[in-house]
Amino acid sequence: MKVLFVGVGAIGLPMALQIKAAGHDVKGVDVAEASRKRARTQGIEAVERYGMVDKADVVVVMVATPQQLAALVEEALPTVSGQHWVIMSTVGPKAIIAAAEQLKRRGASVVDAPVTGGTARASTGELVIFAAGEKVSLDHIAPILTAMGRVRTVGSRPGDGQGIKVINQHLCAIHIVAAAEALNLAQALGLDPSQVLPLVEGGAAGSWMLSDRGPRMLQGTDVEVSSAINIFVKDSGLVADAATTCEAEVPLLKVAHARYLAAAEAGLGQRDDSRVIETW
Repeated sequence: MKVLFVGVGAIGLPMALQIKAAGHDVKGVDVAEASRKRARTQGIEAVERYGMVDKADVVVVMVATPQQLAALVEEALPTVSGQHWVIMSTVGPKAIIAAAEQLKRRGASVVDAPVTGGTARASTGELVIFAAGEKVSLDHIAPILTAMGRVRTVGSRPGDGQGIKVINQHLCAIHIVAAAEALNLAQALGLDPSQVLPLVEGGAAGSWMLSDRGPRMLQGTDVEVSSAINIFVKDSGLVADAATTCEAEVPLLKVAHARYLAAAEAGLGQRDDSRVIETW
């Protein structure tokens, strides 16, 4: 299929490369010149705006924010009839429902398909994809989704996938902050965190985030960025907004959100999210 991938950044580019490796014709769009250059060096032609490329069969969206999604949809509306849109960004239920309504009115089909797994799993085609949409749409884009990872069909309506991702990010946000707090506690108790981590991560106290982020927490500020602090500023904020909308209590999430905000305010926004430990 002819695929337009919007958002070929840190996670989007490896996703687009997996689609290309599966035999599809892929072009990219990204507002950042650095991202476009990286895409070109890896064989994907990339331009600055949606309107600068020919119409595609499938539009895969991996933008960063609800505002970017809304702007993209507004620009694309005149040409979306007959297209299949796959929105894989983490933007929250409200944003995806609004975008889907606009696109469907103009004759496009929409699948809500946020992902989890980060850049590492994006690079190997092992993302977990929470897909929601009509069966005919899911069947049509199945070759695109399966190129990027394992598909979990979670509902038939746009918004269902984002709802699952909200739960996912709620837990991830809290688990990272809990890991940082525990390793800081080890330090305060006079223990060596590098010795404590392997002792606790394999037992009942363990979590995937402790094992994944813990080693990076023990390194310095300049540790390689897997997922930035600013991503969790945004995502934990989306979780808080969703909880407010449905009147759910999320006190632990609010504590975690405050830590990410504090890290960003300390100038760590573009650093790896493990650096939230520096707020201690």
